[in-house]
Amino acid sequence: IYRQRRIDNAELKERIGQLTAELVADGAAVFLDTGTTCEAVARGLLKRRDLRVVTYSLRVATTLSESSSFAVAVPGGFVRQVDAGVFREETADYIRKFKFDVAIISVSGIDQDGDIGDDDHAEVAAVSAAMRQAERVILAVDSSKFGRRALVRLASLADIDALVTDRLPDEQIVALLREHGVSIHC
Repeated sequence: IYRQRRIDNAELKERIGQLTAELVADGAAVFLDTGTTCEAVARGLLKRRDLRVVTYSLRVATTLSESSSFAVAVPGGFVRQVDAGVFREETADYIRKFKFDVAIISVSGIDQDGDIGDDDHAEVAAVSAAMRQAERVILAVDSSKFGRRALVRLASLADIDALVTDRLPDEQIVALLREHGVSIHC
C-alpha cells in the first residue's frame, strides 16, 4: 500500500513539497513528519540552508543528510517497515526535548468537522508532541485527504497555521480554515 501511495499523486506531492519548503526560512528549527508527502517536502527543503531538523522518518533523514549544512536528529527505536518511521514508547518524550520554529505534518484524513487525524496511535503521539513544541504548524496534504476520517484524532484545523495542498477542499472545510485564520497555499 505504501509503495502505491508513493506513486499515487506523486507529481502533486512534489509540488506540495516545493511550496511547503518555500514557507521555511533558512536556519529554522524544523520538525518533519513521515509519509510520502513529507518525503517530498524533504526534497524541497534541500534548497534551504542551515536547517536543524528532527524527524522520525529514516527516508526523510536520508534525504536531508544530502545537505552538509543541515543538522538532522532521529530518535532511536524500531523501524516500521511500511514507511521507515522509527518508533518506540519514548519517541514523543524525545521530540518534547526540542523547540521548533515550524512543525510540518501530514495526516491520513481531515473530516468535515475539521478534525485531522491519522491511523497510527504512536504516530499521533509523536506529531502531537511536535505540534506543542512548534511556533508554527504547517499541514501539507494532497486533496485526497479532505473528507476522510482517520482512526485517531490528532488535532483540529484550529491547531494549524497553514495548509499546503493541491486543490481547495469543499466549502465547509474552507469555512473552518478561514474561521481559524489558517493561511491556505494551493
